[in-house]
Amino acid sequence: MTTSPDQPLLSRIDSPADLRALKASELPRLAEEARRFLIETVATTGGHLAANLGTVELTLALHYVFDTPEDRLVWDVGHQSYLHKIITGRREQMGSLRQKGGLAGFPKREESPYDSFGVGHSSTSVSAALGMAIAAARSGSERRVVAVIGDGAMTAGQAFEALNHAGTLDANLLVVLNDNDMSISPNVGGLSNYLARVLSGRTYSTVREGSKKVLAGMPTVWELARRAEEHMKGMVIPGTLFEELGFNYIGPIDGHDTDSLVKTLSNLRALSGPQLLHVVTRKGKGYQPAEDNPCKFHGVGQFDPDTGQGAPGGAPSKTYTQVFSDWVCDMGEADKQLVAITPAMREGSGLVEFSERFPGRYFDVGIAEQHSVTLAAGMACDGLKPVVAIYSTFLQRAYDQLIHDVALQNLPVLFAIDRGGLVGNDGPTHSGNFDLSYLRCIPNMTVMTPADENECRQMLSTGFGLGGPAAVRYPRGTGPGAMISDELEALPVGKAEVCREGRDVALLVFGSPLPNTLQAAERLDATVVNMRFVKPLDEACLLDMAARHRLLISIEDNAVAGGAGSAVAEALAAHGVTTSLTMLGIPDRFIEHASREQQLAECGLDAEGIYQRVRREMAAGIATLRAVD
Repeated sequence: MTTSPDQPLLSRIDSPADLRALKASELPRLAEEARRFLIETVATTGGHLAANLGTVELTLALHYVFDTPEDRLVWDVGHQSYLHKIITGRREQMGSLRQKGGLAGFPKREESPYDSFGVGHSSTSVSAALGMAIAAARSGSERRVVAVIGDGAMTAGQAFEALNHAGTLDANLLVVLNDNDMSISPNVGGLSNYLARVLSGRTYSTVREGSKKVLAGMPTVWELARRAEEHMKGMVIPGTLFEELGFNYIGPIDGHDTDSLVKTLSNLRALSGPQLLHVVTRKGKGYQPAEDNPCKFHGVGQFDPDTGQGAPGGAPSKTYTQVFSDWVCDMGEADKQLVAITPAMREGSGLVEFSERFPGRYFDVGIAEQHSVTLAAGMACDGLKPVVAIYSTFLQRAYDQLIHDVALQNLPVLFAIDRGGLVGNDGPTHSGNFDLSYLRCIPNMTVMTPADENECRQMLSTGFGLGGPAAVRYPRGTGPGAMISDELEALPVGKAEVCREGRDVALLVFGSPLPNTLQAAERLDATVVNMRFVKPLDEACLLDMAARHRLLISIEDNAVAGGAGSAVAEALAAHGVTTSLTMLGIPDRFIEHASREQQLAECGLDAEGIYQRVRREMAAGIATLRAVD
């Protein structure tokens, strides 16, 4: 995208060197231009808006003070890195953001030397930045390393593990805590900004370190001085925790005041050892619709930048997330022991209505996936019936807890796994391509894959009533438009459904690829089976299909390696069946960002791709089979 005539400063910034050539007094004007450009860009491409608008001044100040890319800048999650991309030589490519073949929505090492660490999941920045700081120290480099982490990401255990480690080392690490939610706004203002500049300055730092050395030989006096310092700091700044972890805490300061940011960061860049700067920002800053509703503008599709309203279009079909939302409220009404848990994904996982109707039975644990699973296990031990609503890509982070705390004890926890399979424009960091593989190998687990909206509701009811660990895994977006029953009816466990009778070829489908498979099957005159259960597998149906067909093809929106097709192969081998089997799914590589439809086509999981692959298998191995065009 090109800048408009009212963005003259931004149009001159093709690298951080160009930014550093500006006067510091010009940064506020540049921030205004950058905000408008961000709004125009995301209105066209979709993406994360509120977080990016909230970090405009901070991004400019960081690149203005630090010598990037020699100095390392590590973003946490990375959904706030759009301006970082813009001022590091990618402004003209922003129109391709999150599109197939275009810029990724998150920092990506292959994309630019300024993207020092690839991210997408929360709370990794401090660990990665500390690793870089240690590497710099070992090589004798004067390189500085900065981690930018939000207050939400700071709720995850990994962040504190890294802080705890960093505080024991002498690595030159600066952690910038971007706080846009904590209730500390009264501390932000002229006095707080002044204190931050003083406490980050060389004079204070020299006196502080010198006093430690002098007073250390007088234990009683040293302890009195230490307590006095902590007491004074505790009265004006909430930094005691970070000081106890070994960091020199500075802040909080106004994250939209470029003058204070530049001066404080300049002071901090000259200091050695672990430093933590606490900045306070406002999500959606400078764009009223996003300021009023930052959650709505966290991740958006195309919209009108003047009004904030979404692109016009017909009413969409009900998404799988909405199906889950309706079900959990209905089942919550029917069973008072149901409790719902989410690791900071209330809106994304469809728990808004439940949280409002049943506030005492709703638990948002923050970005703490491990805790969410073990919390559910503890609840299940004493009679509650927990439902953990979680994205597939985030459940990976709690795999040990899933095995050790839930499955090993055979506890009745239902996992409602959203965003299973390919997820589209967010790309490989958010794709749920591996859950069928990592779930089906766990003893005691029941694993289900709905092919439509009504089946999703039925499977949720099935898993909820099993009395053991169960997972219902469904894709992002809408289904084929099936009629949804109001009943809370369960399915027979481990039973498949034959959707179409054909000849010679049987297509064994797990979940969302069913509509595309049925289209292909009409041209192939093939049998189609909706397998429904990955575990337990309907072996009776499978053996019947093997006996009546000369070729079996498993189809899944999951990695082929270890997935549902592997379960079919294992079952056939266990029974000594030699019927030919081909496994279709996501290949053994990461699928780059594009629309979900484009990704499915790339993997051969659209209707045409399935048809062509089956034709090739028929031609290669079974000459007597004939397709019907």
